[in-house]
Amino acid sequence: MAEKTKIVEVIPYDPAWKKEFIRLRDFLLEITGDLIMAAEHVGSTSVEGLSAKPIIDIDLVMESYEVFPEIVQRLSQYGYVHQGDLGIEGREAFRREQEDGFMKYHLYVCPKDGKGYLEHIALRDYMRLNPAAAREYEEVKLKLADQFRYDIDAYCEGKTEVVHSILRRAGYII
Repeated sequence: MAEKTKIVEVIPYDPAWKKEFIRLRDFLLEITGDLIMAAEHVGSTSVEGLSAKPIIDIDLVMESYEVFPEIVQRLSQYGYVHQGDLGIEGREAFRREQEDGFMKYHLYVCPKDGKGYLEHIALRDYMRLNPAAAREYEEVKLKLADQFRYDIDAYCEGKTEVVHSILRRAGYII
């Protein structure tokens, strides 16, 4: 039996994404709240009005890697598996092994000075304050989702240039 192909889908902004982030944040804070400094809604679903893949991105921000082993241990008790940095420095990815009642999401644990986290915040904040940049990003994402409907890697790679352009405008050095 062939493996089901994942479809790259970018849909119009949904105000429910903000509510879902809050639900997810509150759940994760119950598990790790004393070990983290903040839980940030990042990625396209965090920019009001921006079309996005319907996947919440959440960064749990830690002071330093000193607390990371305890975070991994606590999250593992709730079925989360540490996946490493997936090639992005300063961003540790986690996957939940069982269905949990939340919409699809990506969970990252990041040090407060980690490159992955700082880029997430710079991109989000700039697009929130600059609707033209958000529209530019949206246009690229919609085009790529149509062009690479069955190739998430090509879709993600195709966004790199516009993301770097926006980060440079935001004053973030890449």
